[in-house]
Amino acid sequence: MLSLCYKAFHSIVCIFAIKLKENIEAMQETPIEKLGEFALINEITKNIQIQNTSTLKGVGDDAAVLSFSEKVVTTTDMLLEGIHFDLMYTPLKHLGYKAVAINVSDILAMNATPSQILLSIAVDKRFTVEMIEDFMEGVHYACEKYRVDLVGGDTTSSLTGFAISVTAIGEATEEELCYRDGAKPNELICVSGDLGASYLGLQLLEREKALFEKEGVQPDLAGHDYILERQLKPEARQDIIALLKKLKLKPTSMIDISDGLASDILQICKTSKVGCLLYEDKIPIDYTAYNMAEELNINATTCALNGGEDYELLFTLPLDAHDIIEKTPEIQTIGYITEETKGHILQTRGGAEVELKAQGWK
Repeated sequence: MLSLCYKAFHSIVCIFAIKLKENIEAMQETPIEKLGEFALINEITKNIQIQNTSTLKGVGDDAAVLSFSEKVVTTTDMLLEGIHFDLMYTPLKHLGYKAVAINVSDILAMNATPSQILLSIAVDKRFTVEMIEDFMEGVHYACEKYRVDLVGGDTTSSLTGFAISVTAIGEATEEELCYRDGAKPNELICVSGDLGASYLGLQLLEREKALFEKEGVQPDLAGHDYILERQLKPEARQDIIALLKKLKLKPTSMIDISDGLASDILQICKTSKVGCLLYEDKIPIDYTAYNMAEELNINATTCALNGGEDYELLFTLPLDAHDIIEKTPEIQTIGYITEETKGHILQTRGGAEVELKAQGWK
């Protein structure tokens, strides 16, 4: 089982102190050209184990063969080095895990069950066989955790850095499926987990990277395990989908928080043709995120609203679910859906009402 423990995080970020090229040379790892494409594919797919009956044929043929009895849900995401991740502080195992988890999150946001992924990667000449195996270890661990099958993909060379493309597939009955257009006035706006920690973890990493590059200062990440994990190894909230089913609650609309709370609730409002009222004092923020925001002189609410990459679930529920949700600590009610004419409002802790604007990822 892959260990992704953050108690010894200093050992993970030693990549700060040993630049990538020097690290590769020091380890004398196996050049990819020594294996060739087909041997490389065999090497990185040898540990695949099929977990779903809907997978009839996975890796090994020109195409995978799948069989579904329900509606099929698909999504795809690209991650590009220099845009979505920085290999100076992103361990490859964690990157592999994250690439799977964020796509699984999109399937879950449709209230569907994830079942398969296809993975394509493009690597440049810096990469060795061992580095790709490191990345794939994270991929396999995520597949095992979320019970999805890796059924295909592609490998190619790159002249511009590491590129990752994941397509996720899931299934659901027509009754289970949840879209963004179902929110109605007076419904509850709910969110799982807490927000803003991923963004603050990124800010911490960027700060320490800048100090290292400018002054050679070794990174100081002690005591920041939680916000670093939220950035480097986010979790898809499969447990929340299971919990909602256990509580016999079906969201009327749902989205995962990848671009920031403000941006994603506005997506629901736009598609559902409704307004919203959020309460600042109801937005869940972990105390470690508050502490880092204060240290960096950033407003914690701004981070929660606009930071993104939390991968929590944002959804609406009928008003009569209020008493159930109040007894469910994994889910917080943060506001209400209103008529479209009332706009999109954030009520501050001081009682003022301000227009909610999306300032996160575009």
